[in-house]
Amino acid sequence: MTQELKFSECTLLKLEKRFGLLMVDKLPALTAWLQQDAPLSEWEQQNLLFFQRILTRNVHSWNEIELIQNFIGPIFALVDFAESTRFNYFAERDFKGQVDGVTLYGNPDGMIASGFREPETPFFCFQEYKRHLDPKGDPAGQALAAMLVAQELNQAAHPIYGASVVGELWHFMVLQGREYSLSAGHVATNGGLFDIFRILKVVKQYVMEWTSPPILTPSE
Repeated sequence: MTQELKFSECTLLKLEKRFGLLMVDKLPALTAWLQQDAPLSEWEQQNLLFFQRILTRNVHSWNEIELIQNFIGPIFALVDFAESTRFNYFAERDFKGQVDGVTLYGNPDGMIASGFREPETPFFCFQEYKRHLDPKGDPAGQALAAMLVAQELNQAAHPIYGASVVGELWHFMVLQGREYSLSAGHVATNGGLFDIFRILKVVKQYVMEWTSPPILTPSE
């Protein structure tokens, strides 16, 4: 019988033991992602400062839905993952797959995937901490579980990217093979917000490249 495991039940420890994952201090793909440049326009900077002021005033009293609707959602919308019909940002979509005979399933808070009206192949998985619903939850573990499924569905050589958020603190993650790495925390209530936005823009660059139609030569 196939075993089943919900994303919400996953922790980093449980995933490491069940799937032989290894957390490493440095993963080249994570380093490259965090350091790659993606210029911010003055208009983007002004919008970020606007949403940052709202976050700073409210982050300690918002529940997770309020945080997503008033801050996280607008930040992803500002990146404009809906610019192309080849991919989009999807939220709370049913998502499952088999990894080593285990069916992993759930509804990630967000994912960036190919497809326009429904997700097809995911590249980036996002999880926000539901403090009052799951005080013992592990948002990084839940994001990593979704990333494992994304890795199985991709069947590609490139890494899988992700992020977990607790309040104003963002951690970015990369999964490559059975190794994964977590970034240091980026704080959205200070200058770290500009890094957060830049890193998300780099994800968009990656996905645009991966979903671009192949260039055919005259002989083809």
